[in-house]
Parts: sequence; structure tokens; C-alpha cells
Amino acid sequence: MRIILSPAKKMNIDTDTLEHQGLPVFLNQTKEILDWLRIQSYADLQRLWNCNDKIAEQNFMRVKEMDIYKRLTPAIISYEGIAFQYMAPSVFENSSFDYVQEHLRILSGFYGVLKPMDGVTPYRLEMQAKAAINGAKDLYEFWGSSLYKEVRDDSGVIVNLASKEYSKCIEKYLTPEDHYVTVVFGEMEKGKFVTKGTYAKMARGEMVRYMAEHQIEDPDDIRSFDRLGYVYREDLSNATQIVFERGRS
Repeated sequence: MRIILSPAKKMNIDTDTLEHQGLPVFLNQTKEILDWLRIQSYADLQRLWNCNDKIAEQNFMRVKEMDIYKRLTPAIISYEGIAFQYMAPSVFENSSFDYVQEHLRILSGFYGVLKPMDGVTPYRLEMQAKAAINGAKDLYEFWGSSLYKEVRDDSGVIVNLASKEYSKCIEKYLTPEDHYVTVVFGEMEKGKFVTKGTYAKMARGEMVRYMAEHQIEDPDDIRSFDRLGYVYREDLSNATQIVFERGRS
């Protein structure tokens, strides 16, 4: 079983807390992307990143100075987004680290697929960015089916905790032999079931932590998840979707 999760925009360098274990599997492709980024103008990169001047300047310097082989941080520690804050890997027990290293895969526009303990350096590149690298029209085309092939294990079971921007990299290549389950976190609002981004990110991180603490190997077993005020909605769930509602009394 594999669990897929989106990365975060905000990243840090931390070479003290944990030592990284290995390098990303697609580092050659990452080098291609970095080489492409380095020949772009500042204005082109700011448009690509769709950000303000402060963020653009920081990341423009990162691109020029980046070393993808040195001063690396384990991916699970480097990402600082909401999902990773609620996952709270800094207080994982060893068994939880072992679990996520085996099961969790972080999807990335820059690195492709990451194991939690892979060594990374801060970057900014969303999967939906219009980066026309080596003849590809965008990153979806650049990565093609390689992310799916890397994520899938012999079980064919994939638990989707990623956003649509990232999960589509996998979904496009699914086969009838795969058991792909999307976990949905939402709430009722004016009679409609809606997903709110911040709460969903919180819940996705908390779900990874829950699965690691309980050493879950079967997607059906996550139905007992009851953190952050969520409860399982059997009536809204099916073979490909497990739904949780927040605030249901």
C-alpha cells in the first residue's frame, strides 16, 4: 500500500534534527529542470511562480545557488505546510518513521516522487506550472507516467491524500488492477457537502500521523479516524472514496 501526499510551498533547511537517507529517485530529471530554470529570466520565473517580488527574489537566488547534492534535509522535515505541521514528524516514534518511509510518497513538481527521508533542498515549483522543459508543454507531460510507476507497489493499493493538482499525475495512468482510494474531508454548508482547503490540509496531515501510529495496512481501517472533529460518513463513501465530515454531532 502506498499513500500519496502533496508537497508544501514553504520549506526549510534543517541538517541537525535528522540525517537524510538517500537521494530522490528522479534526481537526473530534477537536474534537467534545474538547468532549465537557470536559463530563464527573472521576469519569466516570476510569472512561472506567480508570486510577489520578495518571494521571486528569494527563489531566483535559490535557483542560481542551488546544490541538489549538499546541505540536504529529509523531505518530511523540510516541508513546512499545514499538512506537515499536523503530521508533526518531529515527534514521531521510530515505528512511525519506518511506516511512512515504506508507505508515504510525496509528489513534487521538482523532484517527482519523494520518500520521506530523501534529502532535498528548498525550491519553488508547483506541478501545475507551465514549465516547457525538453519539448514537454508542462510538468504533467514532462513527468508522464513515471510518477505513477514509481508510486505503485505490488499491492496496487494507493490511498490518495493529495490535492487534485498532484493526484492527477497518478490518476491518469491507473489500471483496472489498481485499488485507488481518495480520502475526502469536508463539512455541510447550506445543505451541501464542501471541502475547505485549510481544514482538508490539516486533516490530511493528521491522517498520515494516524495511519503511522496505528500501522495501518488496509484502507478500510482508516474509517475509524476521528481526529479534529471528523467522523466517517458511510452513506457518502464508496469503493473509491472514503468520506469524513467535520462538525457532525
